[in-house]
Amino acid sequence: MRQGLLVIVGTVILLTLSCKERAVKMEFHARELSVLVGGKPAIVLERSLPQSPNQAVLSRVVLLPGRGMNIYQVRAYLPGLGEVDLFTAPPVEEAPKLLNGGPEDFYGNKSFTVGGAILIPYANRIRGRFLEKERAIETRIGDRIMRLPANWKGKRPEAEPHAMHGLILDQPFQNVQLSSDVTSAAVKAELHAGNFRGHWPSQTHLTFEGKLDAGGFEFSVSAMNVGDQPLPIGIGWHPYFEFPSKDRRQARLRIPARSRALVNNYDDVFPTGDVVPVKGTPYDFSGPEGAPLGELFLDDCFLELERDAQGRAIAEVIDPKANYRMKIIALSPDIRAFQVYAPVEKTFAAVEPQFNLADPFSAIWKGRDTGMVTLQPGQSVTYRVRLEVAPAK
Repeated sequence: MRQGLLVIVGTVILLTLSCKERAVKMEFHARELSVLVGGKPAIVLERSLPQSPNQAVLSRVVLLPGRGMNIYQVRAYLPGLGEVDLFTAPPVEEAPKLLNGGPEDFYGNKSFTVGGAILIPYANRIRGRFLEKERAIETRIGDRIMRLPANWKGKRPEAEPHAMHGLILDQPFQNVQLSSDVTSAAVKAELHAGNFRGHWPSQTHLTFEGKLDAGGFEFSVSAMNVGDQPLPIGIGWHPYFEFPSKDRRQARLRIPARSRALVNNYDDVFPTGDVVPVKGTPYDFSGPEGAPLGELFLDDCFLELERDAQGRAIAEVIDPKANYRMKIIALSPDIRAFQVYAPVEKTFAAVEPQFNLADPFSAIWKGRDTGMVTLQPGQSVTYRVRLEVAPAK
């Protein structure tokens, strides 16, 4: 009888310890920080660290509702390295000085130089007739002539000003709601973008949802046409993935693509309309373990994405020296391309899942589907991406 009681007591103790261990593993929090960026508090989603030193997990995500819901920093616990910031960005306490609306932050330009800016209603470049006095371009959007801010140009003196990376980079989201339970920490927010300050047809309402759970971080942006005209919409994301080892040469990318779009040069980076296969070239990163970056400069749009049985297109940033890999899982079928920007002298790769090709309304594409989604009044489309971290081996 005494032995039976001991067994029961021991079982209860083990179960209690097991429950406590699970509680530690599944502790999630969502909270505001004291840092104001774009007039709104930065927010953080975080979880407790794993009990096993060999388990890699995403542990912290910082977002900026005041700057277009920029996913400013993602932190992970990596075996052998501890907690590591995985996005290229200064500490969030320094963000207000950088993202300040000054002359170099025209239409929120500084947002796509750090962290992970969300790009709406178009990703990448749009060309048009430059209006110097207005600092704008005039161009065709769908079946209308519109004016867009000319917020970017190459470094050459004769480089052509153009529109770049959408119209919400400096826009504050509203109705920010935080929640957490034993399985996740989450945020929801919305932005009535309207006609994007007069630059875009119809009226757009945006809804953002982000969630950190036990397996990774997932977010979505839904765009609804709440106007009375057709709405062309493109959505992208511009995350800068840091190589923890700081050794770019051995870092690898896996991009599940069969082709890439050619550009005129790597200063303008204007598409020519030509698309070529990557197989057998230095730009083929489609193998199971991708390919090392070495000394290859990249600012290229990869197309014809290969998808798994669940319809997902999965890119990877792999740092063998740090025993780290990040999976960038494109869950939305409307994500047609990965733009990759990886300068040779830097220790990051921007791997950008996006709906549309660059300059999507241009005649250079000769009828090719450039990925812009046209929403009729009342229709919506959702962009969804998930991040998961794991050891490289």
